[in-house]
Amino acid sequence: MSNKYSFQLVEKRNGWSAEIVRQITSRRTIISKRQLGFETEAEATQWAEKELVEFQKIQTERNKRKSAGKRKNDDE
Repeated sequence: MSNKYSFQLVEKRNGWSAEIVRQITSRRTIISKRQLGFETEAEATQWAEKELVEFQKIQTERNKRKSAGKRKNDDE
């Protein structure tokens, strides 16, 4: 697992929320995905751990496709 993506849990008035966070620079982060409405912290943690793995797989595939497209355009 990379250090670029992580998750954080936030307690809201009506329950817990889980956020997938991307580290842009050493000081700046952005929320890539958020799910609200978990009743317990454990539910939010379980969702975040599962979703983080899936999110990273999707990003890796997307990066490979974009990289292949760039290489194809450079060859022309």
